[in-house]
Amino acid sequence: MNAIAAPERRVYTVADLTREVRDLLEDRFSDLWVEGEVSNLRAPASGHRYFTLKDAEAQLRCVVFKYQEGGLRCEPEDGLKVLVRGQLTVYEPRGDYQLVVGYMEPLGLGLLQRAFEQLKVRLADEGLFDAARKRPLPYLPQTIGVVTSPTGAALRDITTVIQRRFANVHLLVAPVRVQGEGAAQEIASALAALNRRGGLDVLIVSRGGGSLEDLWAFNEEVVARAIAASKVPVISAVGHEIDHTIADFVADVRAPTPSAAAELVVQMKSDLERRLNLLARRLVASAKTERAVRAQMLAALCRRRPLASPYGVVAPAGQRLDELRSRLGRGVRLQLAECENVARALGRELALLAPHYALEERRHLAVEAHRLLRTRISDCLQRFSHRLTVASGRLDALSPLNVLERGYAIARRLPDRRLVTDAAQLREGDGLLVTLRHGEVEAEVQATRGGLSNR
Repeated sequence: MNAIAAPERRVYTVADLTREVRDLLEDRFSDLWVEGEVSNLRAPASGHRYFTLKDAEAQLRCVVFKYQEGGLRCEPEDGLKVLVRGQLTVYEPRGDYQLVVGYMEPLGLGLLQRAFEQLKVRLADEGLFDAARKRPLPYLPQTIGVVTSPTGAALRDITTVIQRRFANVHLLVAPVRVQGEGAAQEIASALAALNRRGGLDVLIVSRGGGSLEDLWAFNEEVVARAIAASKVPVISAVGHEIDHTIADFVADVRAPTPSAAAELVVQMKSDLERRLNLLARRLVASAKTERAVRAQMLAALCRRRPLASPYGVVAPAGQRLDELRSRLGRGVRLQLAECENVARALGRELALLAPHYALEERRHLAVEAHRLLRTRISDCLQRFSHRLTVASGRLDALSPLNVLERGYAIARRLPDRRLVTDAAQLREGDGLLVTLRHGEVEAEVQATRGGLSNR
């Protein structure tokens, strides 16, 4: 009888088993929705949130990592009933299975209101509602961007009002869903796309009225931050006058209805035309009045004596000029006569002093001094010439050119052109530059011998 072979036994380590269980859970429960009540909430300094989701029969550990907090439509609180979406996994160090939460929303209308208040407080603390950051609307926009549903009444209301008030304005519509799953992300993406496109003067974010759930997309944090990041002013026109959303608080201007938003941003063309006509008439009237005033001032000036009879002003001045010219002539003649008298007196004194005798004596002294100076200069030149001749002779005796004339040469090593005075300074193959009495010769050392001995 054949024995039945025992199955092969596989032994797991704790880590291997835990890892396989984790892989099975993550593959089987990669995306699931769970509802329950939050309890044992912890929020350490890391920014992550840990809590337990429970009902009457069981409980489930949950974690919201810091980088996933953008998917929270409410802040978790103990006792809060929520609907969460996430992935089931295993925390290996403890072997606990847990749900990694990526999305959370409250269950029930009262909880939606609580989420609204929580987000409102948080964004207000960041300064997104501050009046200082609100921008004024343009006086006469040319292009208006509209983020709304393409089939809703809000777009029809805005278009009708703008066509009636100022048909020249251009509308650029970014069609989006205004309620339901993913609507908030579409609205935020449309705002960002219109800002990247450029060329817009103002943006309108709008939809018609509805319940809190219907308007909830405009209470999402992603929409609030997209409005705050807009480069152009944003008008929020969501719901009816009694409705308020987070978008209303962040926007630069809140309009109670879509129609009111269109009236805020676009003025009546007829009103502008009337105002321009009024200003034109006032400008013409003002110009006429100013011209009349200036004409009266000119007439008054012309009636004044200097302009009415200019020769009467100039004649006295001419008479005064003639009088001064006559006085100047008399003064010049008197001054010339006085100068002539002084010159004659000085001439008589000069004649008495006979200056030509003194000049003759000075001339003789100058001639003698000139002769003596020439003699001394000639002696000095002779002495310097003799000394120069002696020095030139000595220099010629020491000149290397005389040595070269006798058949000697001057050798310099190449390439540094250093003077060679001893054969020991050279090596075989060195270059030489030999200077003769007439010209130079380049040579190469083939051999060296000892220098000449002193005798």
